[in-house]
Amino acid sequence: MKTEKEKMLAGEVYDCADNELLTRWHKAKQLQQEYNNTLTTDAGKISDLLDELIGSREDNVWISAPFFVDYGENIYIGKNVEINMNCVFLDCNKIVIGDNSGIGPGVHIYTVFHSTKASERTSENSTFWKSQTAPVIIGNNVWIGGGCIILPGVTIGDNTTIGAGSVVTKSIPANVLAVGNPCRILKQIED
Repeated sequence: MKTEKEKMLAGEVYDCADNELLTRWHKAKQLQQEYNNTLTTDAGKISDLLDELIGSREDNVWISAPFFVDYGENIYIGKNVEINMNCVFLDCNKIVIGDNSGIGPGVHIYTVFHSTKASERTSENSTFWKSQTAPVIIGNNVWIGGGCIILPGVTIGDNTTIGAGSVVTKSIPANVLAVGNPCRILKQIED
């Protein structure tokens, strides 16, 4: 029988109130609070906190505080990545950010979703809604403009730029400029 965490990562309906999940969620909140309150000049402490908070990161990763996560451990970041302030990553499934990518301020990345039918998302014996997940994959050399929202299951191809304020509801291919709500391709980008 699968654990609730295994169900969560497999995209199956899972119980957010599971003890293992709640324990990690609380730990992530503690680490996130410490991270957000650490002086930007304390590189050693920032590095140590990120090692505990997120799944993995390569060299030259900068995440400006404040930074908010669900579990943190499901976030995987490539090298030479800058994530600006006020980003929210609901990492109930994998969030993968490729090398040389930039995430603007106030970007929200969601991997969790709920049924649109109230009877299917609520539980009589829990404060938490029934949830499912899908990973978000961001390629190499991607720029996500400030204020974007990226929904569960989205993949953004290499060398793509997503314009500020876009709501990305479906996957976007490589080498394009895409903007809007819902996000649509404006043009091909030739490098």
